[in-house]
Amino acid sequence: MSTSSTDARQSRGFRLKLPGQLSGIIGAFLIMVGIAAFVSPQFLTEYNMTIMARELAFIGIVAIAQGLLLLLGDIDVSIGAIAGLAGIVCAKLLVDFEFNPVLAIGLSILAAALAGAINGIIITTFNLNSLVVTIGMLSVYSGLNLFITQGRTIVGLPEEVTFLGSSRFLGLPAPLWIMLGLFVLVALLTTVTVYGRKLYAVGNSREAARIVGISAQKVRIVAYSLAGALAGTAGILMAFRLLSAQATLGQNWLLPSIAAPVIGGIATTGGIGTIWGALIGAAIMVVIGNIIVLGGVGIYLQQVVTGLIVVVAVVIDAVTRRFGGK
Repeated sequence: MSTSSTDARQSRGFRLKLPGQLSGIIGAFLIMVGIAAFVSPQFLTEYNMTIMARELAFIGIVAIAQGLLLLLGDIDVSIGAIAGLAGIVCAKLLVDFEFNPVLAIGLSILAAALAGAINGIIITTFNLNSLVVTIGMLSVYSGLNLFITQGRTIVGLPEEVTFLGSSRFLGLPAPLWIMLGLFVLVALLTTVTVYGRKLYAVGNSREAARIVGISAQKVRIVAYSLAGALAGTAGILMAFRLLSAQATLGQNWLLPSIAAPVIGGIATTGGIGTIWGALIGAAIMVVIGNIIVLGGVGIYLQQVVTGLIVVVAVVIDAVTRRFGGK
């Protein structure tokens, strides 16, 4: 059987499995919401829903970014540091150099995309493990964040931009609308474009993709660049939300960025899952975090629970792949 026909068969299999898989994830999410609403009267209050919507905006964007790479079978653990880098660069340009806001935001997103592209170029050029490379780059970008800020918090962001992080539109936080817009763009990119088909093909089998003429290196570098730009957008919005930027910006997003896509059905080996799943996984992570807060669990135990969720999600993914033949 030819490689192209094998890919086609895998693609058909993916489409047949997708509705049931997504339905199960959505069902689990709704059950979780129902239990939370029953256990805590505060869960469905407007105040609490607004808090969750804001949280979902940021976790959702980094989950979409990481989901793109997981679809390739790659991972970027420096994604939180890249987000922080963009937020810090933007704040620096606005406060210390008084850049035009549009130009500052554009250059900051470009810097994040470049950081992601550097990761992709190193990994693909030398055929290295993405986890090992991005652990090293995590240190590089975290160090850059410290160097740029000199350990201080950058404050004094102009009001012309901070509304993007704190205002509301049609009752919902502005960052949530931006997240939804980015989600639609990435969902369309992965489902209706030639690049999206190449992304899944490379994720399924890089060798098979090469045989049919797809440059896995280009596809992966583009994905790393897009992931960097998305993470950078989240970092900039968070800086606007906090009215400041500091070296630790985005530091807490690594685990949710990995857990959300895996919970949402994206296989860590690549080629299986959807951006829809990453978004629903992010919503599940936010609800779980909110339940923990409403339950009065301390901040240190919250980290324990989040870590356990990541481990359980990865184990379930591994077991599913073992019995599913992937």
